[in-house]
Amino acid sequence: MILKKCNGLPLAIVTIRGFLAKQPKVAVEWRKLNEHISAELEMNPEVGAIKTILGKSYDGLPYHLKSCFLYTSVFPEDHKISRRCLIRRWSAEGYSREIRDKSPEEVADNYFMELIERSMILPSQLSVNSRKGIDSCQVHDLMREISISKSIEENLVFRMEEGCSSNTQGTVRHLVISTNWEADKSEFENKVDLSRIRSLTVFGKWRSFFISDKMRFLRVLDLEGTSGLVNHHVEYIGKLLHLRYLSLRGCDYIFHVSDSLGNLKQLETLDISKTSIFKLPKTITKLKKLQYLCVGAVGKDDDSLNAFEELPKVVLGPCICMGWLLGFCMACCAPQLLKEVMDVDGDMNRCDVCTQCCCVMLPLLMAKEGPTWMPRGIGKLKSLRTLGLVNLAWDKAILRDIKRLTQLRKLAVAGINQENGQELCSVVANLSYLESLLVQARGMPGLHGCLDGWVEGLKNLVKLVLRSSRILEHEPALQVLGKLPNLVSLRLGAKSFQVDDLRFTFHPEAFPSLIVLELNDIDGLKSVEFEEGAMLRLERLDFRGKLEETNTGMFSGLPLLRSLKEFMLDSKTYEHAFMEDLQGQLGANPNGPALKRS
Repeated sequence: MILKKCNGLPLAIVTIRGFLAKQPKVAVEWRKLNEHISAELEMNPEVGAIKTILGKSYDGLPYHLKSCFLYTSVFPEDHKISRRCLIRRWSAEGYSREIRDKSPEEVADNYFMELIERSMILPSQLSVNSRKGIDSCQVHDLMREISISKSIEENLVFRMEEGCSSNTQGTVRHLVISTNWEADKSEFENKVDLSRIRSLTVFGKWRSFFISDKMRFLRVLDLEGTSGLVNHHVEYIGKLLHLRYLSLRGCDYIFHVSDSLGNLKQLETLDISKTSIFKLPKTITKLKKLQYLCVGAVGKDDDSLNAFEELPKVVLGPCICMGWLLGFCMACCAPQLLKEVMDVDGDMNRCDVCTQCCCVMLPLLMAKEGPTWMPRGIGKLKSLRTLGLVNLAWDKAILRDIKRLTQLRKLAVAGINQENGQELCSVVANLSYLESLLVQARGMPGLHGCLDGWVEGLKNLVKLVLRSSRILEHEPALQVLGKLPNLVSLRLGAKSFQVDDLRFTFHPEAFPSLIVLELNDIDGLKSVEFEEGAMLRLERLDFRGKLEETNTGMFSGLPLLRSLKEFMLDSKTYEHAFMEDLQGQLGANPNGPALKRS
């Protein structure tokens, strides 16, 4: 347990070892240290040496890394900090600048890796889905204490939490609302000079006074996962003219953003994924500095995506029952109707209640999994590097806009059909910098007949997800995909192929860089064969099968996958013979891959 608290920090391990060597070698003494290690850091001069030594690690950081490290004190204890989120926030705060041919985000990403290499932050989630290798990080308890104490000394971060100090000395730059703070408006306004803060991060429940007209210099507003947030609470955001980073990710009861969003001319990151927003205002086309536009969410199955493509017919069609409309409007007369159910702040208004009632009657709007409708004109956002999940079924003209976004690195689109399929292929072929692509088709012909016309040109593609692509000839398709030199992750979902007797054979030299292969609910799949020399770098194979189609001997050649580390199987109850065959093949693989269940 003590070693676990040290969590791989060499200096901490060495110092703890030196302390324990002088203690009686009895379990009670070791247990006491484990239980009270935080207190010991303050009270025991020998154990306190850990803090001194680790403090020297901080003192040895160059100035730019010190700021980045102290910024991690914004996040709660044991919080998994998204790498993507952190580097975008650093960039928005001005912690990284463009250097020669590197963008601020690329520079910030280098800072992230430097802190990892110095053990100031620890990788918490290794990724085999990208070139990056690490998706998130954590800060060790000992290092976090240092980051908190130093950030307080420098008036960098102030946490509104239970037992926090009654006043602050000087100007605080970053304000954090913790989950355990009993929100009090007067206390909130008196403790911090709101006119000077540059970032506001909220964990837990929302209160309407958290946003103030005094916050005119705010650069970062992170409300990810905040509960009780409804539409009118975020109307003031359009007045935060210096905002560069805005996240409403995972806020269930946000259904739209107002036209005032177009006022945020400095905005670089907008993350409204996993909300209930299914349409963006046209004013978003004014955000010329926007680089990351994250909307919608990819569901676990195709139904969630296809349902959203039918939404205009439900919402805008002439056959909506007048009785439903009357019911919606009646909700306006009862603003307290959903207050307790939704657990929102006390000033919920009639418009909010009406919106929620509409969405109870039309449950499609409540779904957080699905694509988002984009207004025409997004092609003006020349700086965009990330875009998705976009619904193309509603307006074919959006494809012409996407074609102009030549800096895109990540794109996710849904609603590919007979009318827009060929044009999508033409558009994607021009996005030469693309690294990640998700394509969700709907209906026939899917991507049949156009795959080899565009995929082979995506030399930088690292991750590809195909769902409902309905490809009729699987062998030519696999040959095309297998030639992508940098493809690290390939996910084939339901209805990827329109073949009754589907048999995959992976040949030598194909997929030279592939590390992850996911085969999820593929219709008609009868066998998967790996030949000698195939997928030499494959480390992980994920399989979610259909019970009625899964059979003994479905997989062959698993012992030939030299780099395989794990075979991930879903939790369905497969036949004993299938499981026995699978375990036998994995056991025969000299690399000793593990069979895991998800």
